[in-house]
Amino acid sequence: MKFKTGLAFMLAGAIVGGSLFAGKADAQPAPYPQKVVTLVTHSSPGGGSDVFLRELSKYLAKYIDATFIVENVQGGSGAKAVARVAAAPADGSVFYATTPTYIYTSLLSKPPKTYKDLEPLVNVFADSEVVFTREDGPFKTLQDVIDHAKKDRGRWGAANPASLERQAAEQLKRASGVNAAIVTHEGGGDMMLNVLNGTLDIGVGEYQELRSQIEAGKIRVLATFNPERLPQKPDVPTVKESGFNVELVKFRGLAGPKGVPEDVTTIWDAAIQKVLNDPEYKKAYTEEVLIAEFIPHKDYPAFVNNFAETTEGFLKETGAIK
Repeated sequence: MKFKTGLAFMLAGAIVGGSLFAGKADAQPAPYPQKVVTLVTHSSPGGGSDVFLRELSKYLAKYIDATFIVENVQGGSGAKAVARVAAAPADGSVFYATTPTYIYTSLLSKPPKTYKDLEPLVNVFADSEVVFTREDGPFKTLQDVIDHAKKDRGRWGAANPASLERQAAEQLKRASGVNAAIVTHEGGGDMMLNVLNGTLDIGVGEYQELRSQIEAGKIRVLATFNPERLPQKPDVPTVKESGFNVELVKFRGLAGPKGVPEDVTTIWDAAIQKVLNDPEYKKAYTEEVLIAEFIPHKDYPAFVNNFAETTEGFLKETGAIK
C-alpha cells in the first residue's frame, strides 16, 4: 500500500514493510529493561490514538515483559504530548503515538519541540479516514453535502487544527468548489458529538473511533478517503468515486525520545510483528478497519522525514505556510 496525503500527491518512496511472524506466540514475553512503559497520546479519551494505544496495550504484554499504561496529554494539537516525550529519558520507558498530526503541528505552529526532537520507533497501521454524518440527518450521499454547502455554506468538522483530517476537509472543499466552514476540535470524540447533535453537517474522522456509533445506527458513512472501498463497508464509495479527486491514508505508529538504545528498538521490532500476527488482535483490528503496515525502526525515521518533507511542500503550495 502507498500512503496518500492529499490532492493528487503521494508520498515519495516505497513503504518498507516487514513480513509478519507466523506461528504461535512465544511462551514467554521478551525481557525488557523497564517494568512500566508509558504510551503517550495527544488524543482525548475515545479519540483515535487513544483507542489505538489502549487496544495495542492489551496484547503487548504477551510479547514484552512490561506493564503498559496510556497517558493522555492534550493541548496544542499534540505539541504538549511531543514535548512530554522529548523530555523523557531515552531508556524505553516512554513513547508517543505517531500520526500525521505531529508533523502538521510541527510545520504549522512551530512549537518548541517538534517531530525532529523524537525518534520514530516503528509503524504499526494504516488507518481508514471517512466522511460521516448522523444517520437521522438530511444527507444521504457526499454529493448531498456538497450541494448543501453550495447553497448555505455548511459546517464541517475535523479532529484538530493540525491534522490530516483538517487537510482532507480543506482539500475536499477545494476539489468540490465550496466554501464550507471547517470547525476543528481537540479530539475526535468532541467532533463526533457535534455531528450527532446536528451542529456539524459532517465530520472527517477515523473509522476506528466511529465504529461503535456506526454499529449502533447513529452514524452514516458517506465516503472513504482510501484509494479503495473498505472491505467492511463495500457499499460506501470512495471520495474519488464520488467525483472529488482526494485520496489519503493515515499512518499510525510509535516514537520515543532521541537516542533509544538498539536493544530496545530490536525488542519492539520483533514484538510488533508478533502482535500484528496475534490471531485475537488481528481479528480485533481487522474489525476496526485498521490495515497492518509494519515499518521497522531502521526504515521508520526515513519514512517520517519523507512524509514531513512532502507535507511541507504541500502546505507551502497551498499557502498554509511560507
